[in-house]
Amino acid sequence: MSVDIKKIEQLTFSLLEEIGEDVNREGLTRTPNRVARAWNFFSQGYHSDLKKLVNEAVFTDEECTEMVVVRDVEFFSMCEHHMLPFFGKAHVGYIPNGKLIGLSKIPRLVDMFSRRLQVQERLTHQIAYTLKDILNPIGVAVVMEGRHLCMQMRGVEKQNSYATTSAMIGEFHDEIETRSEFLSFIGLKNI
Repeated sequence: MSVDIKKIEQLTFSLLEEIGEDVNREGLTRTPNRVARAWNFFSQGYHSDLKKLVNEAVFTDEECTEMVVVRDVEFFSMCEHHMLPFFGKAHVGYIPNGKLIGLSKIPRLVDMFSRRLQVQERLTHQIAYTLKDILNPIGVAVVMEGRHLCMQMRGVEKQNSYATTSAMIGEFHDEIETRSEFLSFIGLKNI
């Protein structure tokens, strides 16, 4: 399923007119279609199927009991408050409890939740709790570092600010040593 391209084109055309643009000038004639196709891409997460995403890439492995970390996963999303982009890096770790997930599925999971209107706080928790539900691990940790254009372009206008959010579940929440090990892997001090 995807968005109604024609309807978003019409809405974009109306928006351009409303802000005082000449919708017939050369640079804008194809903009409504470009915007509609962009929103079709930005909103893919609403139409993603978690089962298809995982695609039987959960494997039983009783011997792997050490932390698995995928770091520096680039993400972008759209702020639900201003519909402006925010983007950055996600760091995801888990401690297996008899199950492993294919490493490429972790960035795909980040993308699935990023490609919808979001706030970074919820996004962080959605990734963590979905991984928990899929694997039932000993613990899950997700840290996201993002730059928000809604803070950089408007409002407080702070171009060098970052937002850091975390979700710590199980041993990452309960054991400071485990949390510290994860944070050292991703290059952060204690949060």
